[in-house]
Amino acid sequence: MTFPADPAPAASGRSRAEALVDSEAGLSRDLGPRQLAMIAIGGAIGTGLFLGSALAVRMAGPAVILAYAFGALLALLLTRALAEMAVAHPTAGSVGVYAEAYTSGWAGFTVRYSYWAAQAIVIGGDAIAVAIYCQWWFPAVPSVVWIAGVSLLLVGINSRGVWQFGAVEYVFSAIKLVAIAGFVVFGSLLIFGGVPGSPAVGLSNLTDHGGFMPMGLLGVWFAVSFVVFGFVGTEVVAVTAGEAADPATAVPRALRSVVLRLALFYVAAVFVLVALVPWNATPAGSDITASPFVSVFQRIGFPAAAHLINFVVVTAAVSSMNCNLYFATRMLFSLSRGGYAPAAFGRVNARGVPTGALAATASGLVVAILVATWSPDTAYVGMFGTALFGALFGWLVSFVTHLRFRRAWAADGNRALPLRLRGAGVGSAFGAVAVLGITASTWWVPHMDVALKFGLPWLAVLSLVYFAWFRRKG
Repeated sequence: MTFPADPAPAASGRSRAEALVDSEAGLSRDLGPRQLAMIAIGGAIGTGLFLGSALAVRMAGPAVILAYAFGALLALLLTRALAEMAVAHPTAGSVGVYAEAYTSGWAGFTVRYSYWAAQAIVIGGDAIAVAIYCQWWFPAVPSVVWIAGVSLLLVGINSRGVWQFGAVEYVFSAIKLVAIAGFVVFGSLLIFGGVPGSPAVGLSNLTDHGGFMPMGLLGVWFAVSFVVFGFVGTEVVAVTAGEAADPATAVPRALRSVVLRLALFYVAAVFVLVALVPWNATPAGSDITASPFVSVFQRIGFPAAAHLINFVVVTAAVSSMNCNLYFATRMLFSLSRGGYAPAAFGRVNARGVPTGALAATASGLVVAILVATWSPDTAYVGMFGTALFGALFGWLVSFVTHLRFRRAWAADGNRALPLRLRGAGVGSAFGAVAVLGITASTWWVPHMDVALKFGLPWLAVLSLVYFAWFRRKG
């Protein structure tokens, strides 16, 4: 698998990466390992699980559990690859810097802009999800009010120092983890008859209504495109390496704990979800008016618990927005420091925050307000699909870059990798093929064909811009 290449030999990648890392100096280094882990969880556990899971369940039925297990495997492979590169070169530009140094200038340019655009869109999608959740309580309040309010709040949080951002995100993520754990425990009691006065639901919903795999293996594979989106955000740990107090220790620890927690919570939560509620009772298409987790408690007659879960999913969406705003801001900062965006986006304030990049990234929130106003019924699914291409492209480039990274360090035998994980090279090769297959299959997934319809022209435009103006940087 190849991308357009620069004339520089692969062995020079390490020195190029070190020069790019030096160019991104100025951000503060105040984040510890626990904050890094919680930031990654905050970026991943959001609408992909609490709202997007409805789309995945309708696609695969109870076998969506297998799709989530596969998504967890891909996320594990990705984080192992990123851990090796982030420890060697801790920098906010992360994926983009590594791609530029070890693959090509084209790869570094396109992946950073694609990630920036995808995250900006995801921020808007999360804002729309917040409005959906809040309208479950207050249907008369226009969605624009909720979107504007939460947007202003998060821009304010991100304009503070990174330590304050990390502290806020730690609280948000803790609420989500406790809530998911509570959902799994309480749901398991309902399934197996551990709640006094409530008969056991049992496991019949896993096999009734067409069987465990009513849509066949193809349905499970198509569901993966929704599921993988739920794991997008774990790679933010590589971005935070540029602001970690001790990246060599903090990054590997954070990445390991993040993937294990996500795999456990995602698979367990979805298992409980499809066991408690028939898979064909979840909303289809753009008919999403509440999280399926809220629907669980509505259907079994626990309205107070439904309100509590709705509060949690609001928190989850706000947390995801917070992390994605941070992620996208650092990508734009990296582009500026690399000479690919206006210099104003690369400047930092006294707290070490790139305020210019933050203001530009907040444009995704403006888009969300416009989309929610013009097309409130299909806004979430549409923005979900258009952001998916950028995320999948970022994963693909990351896997390919890691293979080139390994090759470059092997060619330069004077220094061993600071972190070398067993089987990471084979895992990246498998991950690249899998992500390529997932991306291609979105063409046939209902509501997801927009990923390629939007993504391929976007990539073509970026390529034209790069080769017309920036090719000399190679």
